[in-house]
Amino acid sequence: MALRTIREIGDEVLTKKAKEVKEMTPRTSQLIADMLDTMYEANGVGLAAPQVGVLKRIVTIDAGDGPIVLINPVILETRGEQSGPEGCLSVPGKQGIVTRPNEVTVKALDENMKEHLIKGTELLARAICHECDHLEGRLYVELVEGELMDVTDEEEDE
Repeated sequence: MALRTIREIGDEVLTKKAKEVKEMTPRTSQLIADMLDTMYEANGVGLAAPQVGVLKRIVTIDAGDGPIVLINPVILETRGEQSGPEGCLSVPGKQGIVTRPNEVTVKALDENMKEHLIKGTELLARAICHECDHLEGRLYVELVEGELMDVTDEEEDE
């Protein structure tokens, strides 16, 4: 298990656009494994490669149904909307109300570089949108309605 350092707001890497992954290399495969380990260790729902300082279009998510890896994700369709509290491993101790689509269809490659479609609703849809924003150099704080709120450690674990 290799944990990577999660970059925090203010780190320039979080404002840069990530580059497309062209092939699966041992190094990229290790990055994905490290991202999953890091995400779980930090009790996160998702993690994008830029959050660990790597400008590659890779996202890991686990919204409760097991890990999902999205390489070069493209959101094809969104439907409905949901508003609710959102936080980020790169903005520790804070959360804010964000409106996101309630349903999302995303096209991406898996770890074997095979294309697949994933349809997500509610938390999974929110996580897909949030992590894809990271790949474009955007943080959720740009979308917060009202003020960012402080969150205690107990609340973050919920």
